[in-house]
Amino acid sequence: MLIAAGVFAILLGVIHSILGELLIFKKLRHKTVVPTQGGSLLAARQLRILWASWHLVTLFGWSLGAILWTIAFASSSHVDVIGMITYNIAAIMLCSALLVLFATKGKHPGWVVLTLISVLTLLS
Repeated sequence: MLIAAGVFAILLGVIHSILGELLIFKKLRHKTVVPTQGGSLLAARQLRILWASWHLVTLFGWSLGAILWTIAFASSSHVDVIGMITYNIAAIMLCSALLVLFATKGKHPGWVVLTLISVLTLLS
């Protein structure tokens, strides 16, 4: 179950970054990697940190996925540490799911995958 949770976390990160670039940031850049065309709503510096934060979420997801994958193959000699780590990952994934569910009124499917990762991690 931890392998599946890790794979889902990594895939969610990939999809998050690709769709973010295609659906949000593509329209906000002009011949640059980092978008700067925020119009009247966002200054260039605000859009830059929004873009960086967007991709930080992906990097954190990949990191948690890698940790889950590693724990799946770890020896059981450190059960207490492994339990603490998996519990914390499950908790943060569940909190993230609830945040996305609340913020989007259930219309963004990310909360489903985050909940799945949480449940798989808790059941491991």
